Amino acid sequence: MSTIFTKIINREIPAEILYENERVISIIDIMPIHYGHALIIPKKEYPTFLDVPEAELGELMVVTQKVARAIVQALNLEGFNFFANNGEVAGQSIFHFHIHVTPRYKGDGISFHRNLKTYDSPQAMKDIADKIRANIQ
Repeated sequence: MSTIFTKIINREIPAEILYENERVISIIDIMPIHYGHALIIPKKEYPTFLDVPEAELGELMVVTQKVARAIVQALNLEGFNFFANNGEVAGQSIFHFHIHVTPRYKGDGISFHRNLKTYDSPQAMKDIADKIRANIQ
């Protein structure tokens, strides 16, 4: 199933393209957090970060850094966020993996509401770490 990003890549719908090569495209987000908010998108459709082949991750990060640097310089920023939503529960609405780069400003009112937790004991933290380590491949 073709996503809106694939339609942009195929030039079926317009977009403000910031950068493009054979495998990656970067566009301005049409519903930005702040003006200059950009998306970095692999040209092949992968639903989430976990579906992107390892061999393609390096180039995605290089392009993300290139675009982020340009945004910082163009808008004279002191900071920015870059992130990716993976899965509906995490806020993903287009299931074609993409990375967001958004400008940040002092007092801009944007925050990532955190509900920080603590482990009940060092053993509880170790148990979770053991489960994760057992699944690292």
